[in-house]
Amino acid sequence: MTDTSLSPVRSVPDRSTVLAAVRSAGRAPSLHNTQPWRWVFDGTRLHLYRDNDRLLTSADPLGRQLVISCGAMLHHVRTAFAAKGWHTDTTRLPDTGHPDYLAVVEFRPWPEPPIGVLARARAIDKRRTDRLPLYAPTGLSQLLHAGRMLVTPHDIELDLLHEDARAKLTAASDHTTAVRRYDMEYQAELHWWAGHSGDPEGVPRESLVSDAEFTRVGVGRNFPAAPHSARRGDLEDHARLLVLSSPSESVTTWLHTGEALSAVLLECTTAGLASCSMTHITEVPSVRKVIAGMLPHPGIPQVVIRVGSAPDDESETAPTPRRPLTDILTMPHD
Repeated sequence: MTDTSLSPVRSVPDRSTVLAAVRSAGRAPSLHNTQPWRWVFDGTRLHLYRDNDRLLTSADPLGRQLVISCGAMLHHVRTAFAAKGWHTDTTRLPDTGHPDYLAVVEFRPWPEPPIGVLARARAIDKRRTDRLPLYAPTGLSQLLHAGRMLVTPHDIELDLLHEDARAKLTAASDHTTAVRRYDMEYQAELHWWAGHSGDPEGVPRESLVSDAEFTRVGVGRNFPAAPHSARRGDLEDHARLLVLSSPSESVTTWLHTGEALSAVLLECTTAGLASCSMTHITEVPSVRKVIAGMLPHPGIPQVVIRVGSAPDDESETAPTPRRPLTDILTMPHD
């Protein structure tokens, strides 16, 4: 389908637009909030590289979750530029001789982007990872319809697991935790990236849940526990579980998975729903196989997403920290 609102002429956003779009897109989710991306703007095109210094060698030795994180950032960037009137033409893995080079983005004016894109751009600053118990999601059928439309271009499937899958995934999550409990390298890595405050990266202490809160959720990564608290103490978790799956396994697939994840999370936020993406549950092959058996079609599970409704009377939580723009973006003459 041809969008006649797009100018066929290549053009370039000005410096302030690039800075603003990349700064906004830096809110993208990433494994342990590692933010493992690096952007280079050459004055005409924007280049995305993976930052291997932020590879979690124990939790993510193949870099699958790192690339998924970079894919989420790529979609956030494209969404942020769209809101500023720029269409982005993206080439993924443009140079197979340089595997760290994940994508290059070129620009065309886009004076009237679709309303849905603008709504998802507004959702970037509002989205939070909610690890607490949730009410059942409202408008789930509409979300699934919109989500599937968004992920299909990435050759990714979005499925809703049956409600009885929760017990199986809780057991699978417990199994993952048990496998990791005495893995000292994994534990050191986890504690390095989670449970601190005041840093521009990692999962801050105030974003973690207590043991009592985690028990009522069941499905989630077992982070270092926060001090005892019982937020939403009268609420048992009724979130539903979505799965993003792919037909194959490759770096390109992982990048597309991250883009699809970003689109779904922003659509959840636009719909007024809370969400929590979980890649840990697909780290262990035996657990991945369990999830694959729950899908209505053949596929490789990549990400599980908890989706639900948060209580209306809660104040908005503070955003998790992000690295300074100068750490993730190189501009001409910087």
